[in-house]
Amino acid sequence: MTKINLLPWREEAREHQRKVFLSKLFATTLIAIVLVFVWISLAHARLENQQSRNSYLQSNIADMDKKVAEISELKSKKQEMISRMKVIQDLQGNRSEVVKVFDELVRAVPDGVYLAALEQKAGAIKLSGYSESNNRISTLMRNLDTSAKYENSNLTKVQQDQTLGDQGSVFDLQVNIETPVDVAGEKSPAQQSGQ
Repeated sequence: MTKINLLPWREEAREHQRKVFLSKLFATTLIAIVLVFVWISLAHARLENQQSRNSYLQSNIADMDKKVAEISELKSKKQEMISRMKVIQDLQGNRSEVVKVFDELVRAVPDGVYLAALEQKAGAIKLSGYSESNNRISTLMRNLDTSAKYENSNLTKVQQDQTLGDQGSVFDLQVNIETPVDVAGEKSPAQQSGQ
């Protein structure tokens, strides 16, 4: 039988397998490096895209915050203007009431009573003055209670005073001002008396 030496062939086959393995390993490593590079590039691009979107949103949020601040400032100015308009309307509406209150006061003060001071506080008037007698003060109180603008007269102080004679007095009197009821469709007393 012939002897065949397979050692060189085996060596060549091993060398060939080793070269194929190394080339496959090199190709796999190269593909892996390319894939990692592509993945990193895509991730970086997506990250930059998200950061640009975030910065866009933040700038828009800052603009909206400014607009919201302007709107709240405008709302506060609007409320201030509405309250001022209401005060002006109330003053316009009550302008004739002041005249009526003083007119009723002049009609209620009898002869022999002289007013020295008037002070209005929260729907009430405090009167201070001099009288020739206590009967005149009583007449003043009755006149105020029967008037259309006043109610609940209350004498807080009366002292004898010689300024207007032997029976003269100095007095302090408080009387409430009637507030007109303003109900829609209901006539005021002045309108009812005019019929």
